[in-house]
Amino acid sequence: MGDVRGFRLTDRAPERYERYAAPVMAPFVAALLDAVALGPGAVLLDVACGTGFVARAAAGRTAGTGARIVGVDLVPGMLETAAARAAAEGVVIEWQEAEAGDLPYAGDTFDSVVCQQGVQFFPDRPAAVAEAARVVRPGGRVAVTAWAPMDRSPLFAAQQRAFEEFGGPGITDWYAADFSCGAAELTALLRDAGLTDVTAHEVIADVALPPLAAFVPGFLTVTPWGQALVEARPDNLDRAATRITELLAPWTTGDGSAQVEFVSYLVTGVRQS
Repeated sequence: MGDVRGFRLTDRAPERYERYAAPVMAPFVAALLDAVALGPGAVLLDVACGTGFVARAAAGRTAGTGARIVGVDLVPGMLETAAARAAAEGVVIEWQEAEAGDLPYAGDTFDSVVCQQGVQFFPDRPAAVAEAARVVRPGGRVAVTAWAPMDRSPLFAAQQRAFEEFGGPGITDWYAADFSCGAAELTALLRDAGLTDVTAHEVIADVALPPLAAFVPGFLTVTPWGQALVEARPDNLDRAATRITELLAPWTTGDGSAQVEFVSYLVTGVRQS
């Protein structure tokens, strides 16, 4: 396992994360919500909600049905950005600062619990999944996603090459943690938490990235390993962005945008009575 210092952003990075991560996350948000069969009046918990991609999408799907959508995250800046975006979009979501391994909710509270690209960063993965299983109601579903190996997604592989060339082992090991929780481990975690009907599959999405000249440096600065790269040497941002853009040339179109494949695991399980 790589360095698992977690996914924490500084300064105004949560706001930029909302902007630059959105095109990458969108298809996986949809797949995650499809997996829990979100219906009218649903009560859903989004664990490690970040800036609220999943929670806002859930609120949009259930608008006007009396649904209750809750997002929890350990990083106050993420929650502040999430709340601001939800208010701007006119959706009502409850936000709570909390650790995934110690959720402040009674058992059997939620119809569904979801976690988008968060499990790989939890210091105690079994405890976090056990908490999800505890707070979901009997018959409810838990669904989690985690990235497939980085070589399955060209942008992630290109970033790793740039980190190796300009960042050194500390940053590359930290970055590798983002890909440290495979389908087999996710499946075992859900089963060990007492969930049944556990299924795992890959979600593959071709994502249209905006012109890379602006997108790549922006995307680098909304990850903690990208921030560490720049802190080590300010001109690393330009050097790494140039290298990543070069490596993505096979997927780049005439206007500088790119059509890039991303692959994630999606694992679901059902809480029995």
